[in-house]
Amino acid sequence: MIEDIWVDPAVAALRPDFAVLAVCVYGLRNGPTDDRSRAWLAEAAEKAVAVEDPKVEAWREAYRAFGAKPQRTRPSVDALVRRMPLPEINLVVDAYNAISVRHGLPIGGEDLAHYEGAARLVRAAGDEPFEVVEKGEPAVDHPESGEVVWRDDRGVTCRRWNWRQCVRTRITEETVDALFLLERLEPMSPEELRAAGDELAALLEEITPGVRIESRLVTAG
Repeated sequence: MIEDIWVDPAVAALRPDFAVLAVCVYGLRNGPTDDRSRAWLAEAAEKAVAVEDPKVEAWREAYRAFGAKPQRTRPSVDALVRRMPLPEINLVVDAYNAISVRHGLPIGGEDLAHYEGAARLVRAAGDEPFEVVEKGEPAVDHPESGEVVWRDDRGVTCRRWNWRQCVRTRITEETVDALFLLERLEPMSPEELRAAGDELAALLEEITPGVRIESRLVTAG
């Protein structure tokens, strides 16, 4: 699965500096937030990048490049650094949210049991299904034409690059196998991206000792 992840040339044309570190993790034993993950969130909040950090601003610029208004639909890392204290979701989501705000990079988490086919980052046609919940009921939305989206064979898994994830593939306490997408733009260095991936792997191994992890760097070139 990890070998098939790709970035469409149309996205690469927008931001040739884009890269994503894909991390597949097998055999997780997730669970509710506990004192351990609360400590991760608290430490991350103290060391979080500022809203004005150039790494966060780079994502606002990327949104503007495909016509999105980042002050209305914020890049995920922009939204997180404005939301302190960080929300408590579950052990795994707490782990990657902590890494996200410390390094100033968006991180998405996908439940592989509900994923169909390979992950790919594309510019949407506009008719792809995006599964959401509205007023407590399942619903299907669609991206705008030209919008940058992550998708699989079934539909859009995350709209506006990393703004909003579909309900189908989100990580829950029952998630066992997961895909994490750590997204980089300049001025973040490839070395910092790798360091963030190593830190995430360490937290996941703390959650589940002996978990199997594999990773691959996918570039826009």
